[in-house]
Amino acid sequence: MLSFIRSLINSRTGIIVTFAFLVLIALAFAASDITGSAGNGRTATGSSVATIGKADLGVAELKRRTQDEMATFRQRQPTLDMVQFVNGGGFEGTLERLIGAIALSQFGDKVGMVVSKRAVDGQIASVPDLQGLDGKFSQAKYQLLLSQRKITDAQIRSDIARSTISQQLTVPTEGASQVPLDLAAPYAALLLEKRAGVIGFVPTNAVGAGPPPTPAEIATYYKRNAARYTIPERRVIRYAVITPDLVKASATPTESEIAAAYKAQANRFAASEKRTLSQVVIGDRAAADALVAKVKSGTAIEAAAKAAGLAAAKLSGVEKPAYTAQTSTEIGTAVFAAARGAIVGPIKSAFGWTIIRVDSIDLVAAKTLDQARADLTRELAADKLAKALGALHDKIDDSIGNNATFAEIIADQKLQAIATAPVVADGRDPENSALPADPKLSQVVAAGFAAEQGDDPQLVPVGQDGSFAVVSLDRIVPSAPPPIAKINDLVVRDFAIDRARRQARAIAADIVAKANKGIKLGDAVAQAPLKLPAVRPIAASRAQLAANPKGAPPPLVLLFSMAGKTAKLLEAPDRAGYYVIYLDEIQRAAAVNNPQLIQAMRGDLSKVVGREYIAQFVESVRRDVGVKKNDALIAQTRKDLVGER
Repeated sequence: MLSFIRSLINSRTGIIVTFAFLVLIALAFAASDITGSAGNGRTATGSSVATIGKADLGVAELKRRTQDEMATFRQRQPTLDMVQFVNGGGFEGTLERLIGAIALSQFGDKVGMVVSKRAVDGQIASVPDLQGLDGKFSQAKYQLLLSQRKITDAQIRSDIARSTISQQLTVPTEGASQVPLDLAAPYAALLLEKRAGVIGFVPTNAVGAGPPPTPAEIATYYKRNAARYTIPERRVIRYAVITPDLVKASATPTESEIAAAYKAQANRFAASEKRTLSQVVIGDRAAADALVAKVKSGTAIEAAAKAAGLAAAKLSGVEKPAYTAQTSTEIGTAVFAAARGAIVGPIKSAFGWTIIRVDSIDLVAAKTLDQARADLTRELAADKLAKALGALHDKIDDSIGNNATFAEIIADQKLQAIATAPVVADGRDPENSALPADPKLSQVVAAGFAAEQGDDPQLVPVGQDGSFAVVSLDRIVPSAPPPIAKINDLVVRDFAIDRARRQARAIAADIVAKANKGIKLGDAVAQAPLKLPAVRPIAASRAQLAANPKGAPPPLVLLFSMAGKTAKLLEAPDRAGYYVIYLDEIQRAAAVNNPQLIQAMRGDLSKVVGREYIAQFVESVRRDVGVKKNDALIAQTRKDLVGER
């Protein structure tokens, strides 16, 4: 994820993450089975969506929490918007998690738990991004952060205290892992259960398209299914790209700069001598003398070294200063005074006795200024270009720090501003599906979707050559379905499919009703008004379902949630039709004679039993402190978040 920590800190979600709120969210996820009603079921009144014990949960707080959690999920799914999040159950999940957290806090107060001001201060002061250059907590940074993100100090302190109490009440239980044999045995026995039945299918396409729909039917269908056609939130992002070409003219080195660089690098362009050497180091002088004698008699130094249990090191392109620094002045002087092919040594060194053969000598002539000009010009230009880009980047960054607007920066630097089409978070324009997202603008789009309306411009990299862009969020286009005129053909097609699907469901429901009255499923399918595929057997064990890494097929899952000798209906994916399933036989077996299976089940349950204890504890806490919900206000808040009226 792009600059994950930075993007979190620059959002309200980031503040909550920084102050350990995600610990609470993670805990609530562990207890995600806690849904629906809590407490005595009475309805809250007034402007609060819920009353938990003595605490009221207001609309503003619920909206803020929902936005926080949506932004957290968006880190993993960049195209996520509020409509998708709410329609996917995110709003209800946030509400239940928040109620659970407040209930834990209320319970903590009830039993006398306290989070001291000093403890809260310590957590705030420990955040690295709130520390000054001296490493100490900066009150100015803290106040600036609160102001930028529109969060109060009281909200932060309340979050920290609530999170701390929740952790103290639940974290010790989360580590629970002991599962009794008597608890694991029934679950293990479930894996031995086998079921068999028959399955039929009523395809949507068997029904036929039917008569053309009327305009009124299309309009009604479109209105009822607006969410299906809703385009995710889009954003128009303004940006200006600063490339090396913009500062290239100022990066051309002058003659005086080239001459000065040539003078400063005189050693680089002076005449030099490089040698390739083969070198052996031996600890014993007698052995070294023997090896030298052997080499001088005609044996290659590599072979002589190998016979002695050593290896000759190959040193290529060695210059005298560097080689002398690695060995000694005596060795360096002797080696660079020897002729090609000469054997030097043995000479005493820090590691023993060194023997060197001079394999080759490469004399490099000196370069004049004119000869070095091309290399120096290229190097100086690259250096000046990088510095010029860096200086321009810093200048614009300073302007942003001084509250300059995007328009002011563009005018001051004489840049060309560009505005994107309304794009979704992955950079695509939904109204121009033939045009893919520009990968070069991925950072620009990411910055635009990380920003809020009215935020300062941002600087983001856009290439490997040092290019960067000034980015500003221009406007947000809320999630909404396109005008029906634009997608009329699609809506007509979907209407026809949906009409056929509903007719297929009616036929399937009639088959299920007949099967539940005692008619064999095959006979009930044969009596349908359409020619349908023949029924086929279906059978599996729970162990097979659990072992499927991709998840068991939905008909098999349904088979294991049915009562024996009954039929049920199940919609197929993609509006393809309806399955009709009849459960004919259930075979159960005890696990007492399979201790290995019971132990394996104990191991599996031990991984989740702690979270189950927490879920049950939080549910009990909710009932103890009492929860009253304002269902009407909750529904209105949900509509507000997705822009419904």
